Amino acid sequence: MATFQLKDTVPDFELPSVAGETFSFKQHQKENDSWHLIVFFRGSWCPVCQEELREFQAGKEYFEKHSVHIIGISSDSLDNLKELVDKEDITFPILSDEKLEAIKAFDVFYHGEDAPYEDHGQHGEPAYFLVNEKGEILYQQKQTGPFGRPHPNELRKTISYIQKNIKE
Repeated sequence: MATFQLKDTVPDFELPSVAGETFSFKQHQKENDSWHLIVFFRGSWCPVCQEELREFQAGKEYFEKHSVHIIGISSDSLDNLKELVDKEDITFPILSDEKLEAIKAFDVFYHGEDAPYEDHGQHGEPAYFLVNEKGEILYQQKQTGPFGRPHPNELRKTISYIQKNIKE
């Protein structure tokens, strides 16, 4: 498992997308010389995640205007995620990580059967990684439960602050 410091390079990942293809982060970076906000979320069943994804979709234009591509990742099944994307009209990539490959590579907290409280079964918890065009970490936040995550508006402020103050 990884613990990232600022400017560490994030691992590459390839995951199935609800669009029906395999999404390669490395390839996406080559095709999009921009920053990326990688958002790990609990699953299609989570009402807080549903609201958050709606907020990201509503703010997508803002993120793109600031050269930030949003990518959503969940340990939920591809079928469940596709249903969510269709229902909520999500237009940014949503990826399924049922084998926990990216979740483990990014050291995202995984709520397993040994969790100290009951919840919706096994699933990854929310985590956020802002990555520059070189694949380096500029910001990260990991949760161990569903609440306390930054609102998309707070992430917009964070991105604006980093873009204004970044040292190359």
